[in-house]
Amino acid sequence: MPNRLINETSPYLLQHAHNPVDWYAWGDEAFAKAKAEDKPVLVSIGYAACHWCHVMEHESFEDPDIAAKMNERFISIKVDREEHPDVDSIYMEALQRLHGHGGWPLNVFVMPDGRPFYGGTYFPNTPRVGMPSWPDVLDAVADAYHNRRESVLQNAEALTSAILASTQTVASDEPLRAGIAAEAFAGIASAFDEQHGGFGGAPKFPQPMVLGFLLRHHARTGEPRARHLIEHTLRSM
Repeated sequence: MPNRLINETSPYLLQHAHNPVDWYAWGDEAFAKAKAEDKPVLVSIGYAACHWCHVMEHESFEDPDIAAKMNERFISIKVDREEHPDVDSIYMEALQRLHGHGGWPLNVFVMPDGRPFYGGTYFPNTPRVGMPSWPDVLDAVADAYHNRRESVLQNAEALTSAILASTQTVASDEPLRAGIAAEAFAGIASAFDEQHGGFGGAPKFPQPMVLGFLLRHHARTGEPRARHLIEHTLRSM
């Protein structure tokens, strides 16, 4: 039996139309239901060519037991980032504020008014080293929402304020502080994975803005480690 995504036109949403998850498309209906039932909202964002989106769908969203947990405890929304780049941009900013990096699938938990309070990217269906399982994440988020509401609301307020502040550009005639590029490079280098390339822990996603910065930093300074980070990352892809 197909879910309501069967009526959508997005190829990505249609890929999820036969999941046992009671998916909603992005819109007011899902948030109104979440408010009426006092449930947190899962906003799951991806795109048709996303490998890890397909992996998570197969492992978790096609699993009847996991889907039943999602349907019981959450209102779940599927979003095609190519249809709603604005939604993707806002919640990606939230994820980067939470973890320092982002990627897809982008799974963010939000209040019934849309304010985000927790999120992540790919979660496996069973625990792995350094990664909780998707069912464990669902249990923890639902428990926090219902039993530690004040803390959840504080997270939502802090994230929302940070996102709003990041969208406000303040004009300034002040030059960039000397040494800021070197500090940025040091931060990037400290997160580099010498074994597998890339930055941070798994799952990794291409970060063209970071690689572009490293290219410019190497061109300006001749820093050999900047070139090493780029080349090792590209060879490892």
